[in-house]
Amino acid sequence: MRTIIWLLMSACFLLLVSGCRSTDLFGIFTAIEASAICVVYALFLALVYHRTLTIKQLPAVLVKAVEMSGVVMLLIAVSSMMSFAMSFTGIPGALSQFILNLSANPIVILLMINLILLLIGMFMDIAPAILIFTPIFLPIAEGLGIDPLHFGMFFILNLCIGTITPPVGTGLFVGAMVGKEKVEHLIKPLMPFYIAMFVLLMVITYIPEISLFLPRMLDL
Repeated sequence: MRTIIWLLMSACFLLLVSGCRSTDLFGIFTAIEASAICVVYALFLALVYHRTLTIKQLPAVLVKAVEMSGVVMLLIAVSSMMSFAMSFTGIPGALSQFILNLSANPIVILLMINLILLLIGMFMDIAPAILIFTPIFLPIAEGLGIDPLHFGMFFILNLCIGTITPPVGTGLFVGAMVGKEKVEHLIKPLMPFYIAMFVLLMVITYIPEISLFLPRMLDL
């Protein structure tokens, strides 16, 4: 019972801090502030409640955290360099024109957008990808009569899948470091999950009600 109470308290706490201050819903922290608060909360659980960590072990934990952060920041830096190169060479605009010239069928166009976004997510961090490709693909989607909220759902899902796919999947590298495994050893076991995520992506893309029923029900 004590464990269940702590889990419920943890869930309520994370729900509270996950709200962004810029919304009209709830939450008192921004996304970055919430991540710092969650670190402090996890530290409290490890030191006080579960007692799986001691003060003497903290320096080694901090060093490991810096090492993992360094790997992620290096990947993000390389991703940012790639985003600059793509913008400078006009590749995003060429992709948009390629999609429009390929077919007038909305099903084909949505499939092409998904495949391109999956490829982009493999090499580029989410933030620069959103800034570069949203102004390119959103007008195409709106021209097909796609709700912007629905577009945002499968757009972000594509890029999130990219964070756990090689060669520049930051989430994949962090998971490999935590599990002390080489990235190449994880690809084969993860294949069923990649297939399942791709199927889910197609379902969300071609069934807009999955993304829109809740906003419509709440009249948002």
